[in-house]
Amino acid sequence: MGEILDGAVSTMRTHWRTVLGISLTVAVLTEIVVVLLQGLVLDNSGTDVLDDPSATLDELTAAMGDALLNSGVVFLVTLVGTVAATALLTTVTSRAVLGKPVTTGEAWRDARPQIVKLFGLICLLLLITAGIVTVGALPGFLVALAAGSEVGAALTVLGLIGAGVAALWLMIRLSLASPALMLEKQGIVKAMSRSAKLVRGSWWRVFGIQLLATIIANVVASIIVIPFTFLAATVGGDGASGFLNSGGDMGWTFLVISGIGSVIGAMITFPITAGVTVLLYVDQRIRREALDLELARAAGVQAPGTTSGG
Repeated sequence: MGEILDGAVSTMRTHWRTVLGISLTVAVLTEIVVVLLQGLVLDNSGTDVLDDPSATLDELTAAMGDALLNSGVVFLVTLVGTVAATALLTTVTSRAVLGKPVTTGEAWRDARPQIVKLFGLICLLLLITAGIVTVGALPGFLVALAAGSEVGAALTVLGLIGAGVAALWLMIRLSLASPALMLEKQGIVKAMSRSAKLVRGSWWRVFGIQLLATIIANVVASIIVIPFTFLAATVGGDGASGFLNSGGDMGWTFLVISGIGSVIGAMITFPITAGVTVLLYVDQRIRREALDLELARAAGVQAPGTTSGG
């Protein structure tokens, strides 16, 4: 675990121009789109109804719908940026395993043919997760309609817990599909089957490393983003307490300053999460398929136990 985390950070440190250049470019473009959408298109004024105890059911439903729509649009834009960064950084990390540098242009040329497939893979995984959660919650909803809300609510909670466990198990099994798709030039279904094969028998190990990497990335991002958020609220005019009490009204000043914090956070966390996933993929192939011998030959290094002849 320590070596994989160290490898992700070492890759960012050794090839910092390429890694941070890719992360910064993707993060800036993504955040510009998010800020423009939040400032010009998405309407956040209706969310104040959620804090109004006298609001009617129709008003609450409309406000929740607007909030979900806004969150979904921002999530989709962020997802596109994450997919692009992952694709480019996967190439950089795979070359770093061989001790070979790679420029941003080389990473783009290598990753470009697979980016559409990678986006399709991510969307398919999201649909699978949503389907599992829906199947888990559906019996509870049906019982609530037929027998009453109390019984239906209890069954819905149990169903969601079971669906969450099943979705987590499946997502870890398929967590190495992204590097398999990018580095082996596989199709979507083949990449998913490759991931399931590589993770088989090592689920807890892969889960633990992915979980730790996610926690580290989120902590680092929070350390950067939270101060910018409070700074944005303070500079915006109402102060931090006014921002919290108003439910988060977002003006241009708030959006721009908090967006700068998000860019810096993403620039640092993109390489960590992508690097850990790629190195986990390489590590599992070394354990199962003796990939280290192929890597040694590709890097021009004599593998242990081999002769110098030939």
